[in-house]
Amino acid sequence: MEPYLEHLTPDEGASWATLNRRLEAGIPFQWHHHPEFELTLTLNSRGQRFIGDHIGRYEPGDLVLIGPYLPHTWHSLDRPEPAEPHIALVMWFLPEWAERLTTNTELRAVAAMLARAANGLHFSPDVAAAARPLIEDLFGRPPVERFLGLVTVLTQLAEDRDAVPLSATAPELAAASVDRGRIDRVLNHIHSHFAEPISIVQLADIAALSPSGLHRSFLRHVRLTVGQYLIRLRIGRACALLSSGNMPIGVIAGEVGYDSLANFNRQFKALKGTTPREYRAAFAG
Repeated sequence: MEPYLEHLTPDEGASWATLNRRLEAGIPFQWHHHPEFELTLTLNSRGQRFIGDHIGRYEPGDLVLIGPYLPHTWHSLDRPEPAEPHIALVMWFLPEWAERLTTNTELRAVAAMLARAANGLHFSPDVAAAARPLIEDLFGRPPVERFLGLVTVLTQLAEDRDAVPLSATAPELAAASVDRGRIDRVLNHIHSHFAEPISIVQLADIAALSPSGLHRSFLRHVRLTVGQYLIRLRIGRACALLSSGNMPIGVIAGEVGYDSLANFNRQFKALKGTTPREYRAAFAG
């Protein structure tokens, strides 16, 4: 896994970015975050999505809006049409872009929706299905028409009263602060080395803060302690491994950073409300 703070470049002649992602081998578990909002429509793919502290299943047609700096990844398990690739149609735009857009009175509902996206927002199947042709169409349009298409999509999504927030926690939006950069360095290190022993002293050195300063800053930006965040990341990766193969549970525990199987089982059940074995059986069913 190569998680990272993703740096995105707008499309040529445009103020926001798109990606028509088509993967034959499936969507990998690749934990990352970025300062942009992200709207992702997933097609011909099913599996699990991990957004903040949320772990849930997704089916073809899944549509999710993610707020800035909210860590996330998808992990595909199979596809309805084996001859076709897994598809993710992704749209990114910065908070500043959204703020300029939503100063218009007509787009107040969009502004409210974007505020809710700080926790991740899953749109209802009916609304996602209605938005799908609009999203697919805008990917083939020139910049001006693509911009207008995105505004139309966001306006339509803002009317979804059945949209559901996903993560119980949301990061603080402070994109330009020095403190934010320090936390990004810490998160990148945790994402890259979560299966290894990680000490607060080591992370504090990466952040150029004292251990107590790191604790306060991390809690303010991520809304979790370092320990809580690390547990969620390890258990999330374990969920992906449990649902995608027959690797022994003891081996999975070691793969995600647990020397003690008993400790892994205890923390897994505390977070997910079920044992690893029961989780695997339920997902297989």
